Amino acid sequence: MAQPGTFEPESERVTRVLRDEILDGVRAPGSKLVERDLAADLGVSRVPVRDALRALVAEGLVTPRPRTWAVVREFTASDVADLTEVRSAFEVLTFRLAAQRRTADGLSRLRAVLDAELGAARTGDAVAAHRAAADFHEAVTALAANELLGELERTLRSRMRWLLGQHDDLIGVAREHEELFGAIEGGDVARVEELVVAHLESGRAAAAGRVGAVPGD
Repeated sequence: MAQPGTFEPESERVTRVLRDEILDGVRAPGSKLVERDLAADLGVSRVPVRDALRALVAEGLVTPRPRTWAVVREFTASDVADLTEVRSAFEVLTFRLAAQRRTADGLSRLRAVLDAELGAARTGDAVAAHRAAADFHEAVTALAANELLGELERTLRSRMRWLLGQHDDLIGVAREHEELFGAIEGGDVARVEELVVAHLESGRAAAAGRVGAVPGD
């Protein structure tokens, strides 16, 4: 997201808008993304739209089609399994390092994100809760203070945000994050590892259930 008062190139703005619409469910899986139509909707030329679609293909959120259109990616059960395997290896290490390397400033930022998630969950604001849940995981990665992990997280960020947005139990996920925060704050590495394994499993089950659900159920 562009910071207030900073210049955001048109292609980056279009990418951000489309990314948010895909991750927030505004643009459904399988829906068409036609350059001409998107340019008209967003009030831009087709060039930044084309650049944005290329970026979103690279992020794993869009599937290209011939010529001047694409579709919002439809994640399969196999995709979920692959993402879960990578997430499991990535996040167990990330949360462990966060507990070991926590700082007062880092914990303060993590607490603020958690409070935002809890507030959104309590009011039933699914979009805000899902965004804050993903922010929580990104804040934990920052707390881990490992540059290579940070680079890997940025590479996978959009797909992981999609995965983290597949749950319907807003309060349940927020409470799992609250427990994780407490263990990180206390430096309890063993408890963190126990909690994150359970958290990963609940996330896997939610995503698998969503992908496997029959439309209209």
